[in-house]
Amino acid sequence: QVQLVESGGGLVQPGGSLRLSCVASGFTFSSRFMTWVRQAPGKGPEWVSSISHSGNSVTYRGSVKGRFTISRDNAKNTLYLQMNSLEPKDTALYYCARGGWETVPTRDNWGQGTQVTVSS
Repeated sequence: QVQLVESGGGLVQPGGSLRLSCVASGFTFSSRFMTWVRQAPGKGPEWVSSISHSGNSVTYRGSVKGRFTISRDNAKNTLYLQMNSLEPKDTALYYCARGGWETVPTRDNWGQGTQVTVSS
C-alpha cells in the first residue's frame, strides 16, 4: 500500500532553516506529482508546494515563495522541502502527499506528518 514517511522536522528559531524529507513506497514515485501540505493547530490543511513527476515544474503558495524549495530524487523515491528564513507563522504539521497541483490531495494520500515549530 502507499506509504509516505516524513522526517526532518523540529524546533527552530525565527530565521532558521530545516530540510524535510519524505520517503515513498507502494507506488511508482517517479510517475506521480507530489505535494507538501501543512496544518497549523486549530486550522484546516493548507497547500504549500507541488512538484511535477520529473521535477522540472514546481509551484509554491505565495507566503513561502522565495523561502522554500521543493525537490525530489526519483532514484531514491524521496521528496524534499528545504525551508529557509522560517517564521513563527510556518509552525505546523507538515505532510508529504501523493498527487496534487496547487491543491490539497485527499487525506488517504498523506504521510503521518512531521512537526515544525518556529519559536524563539
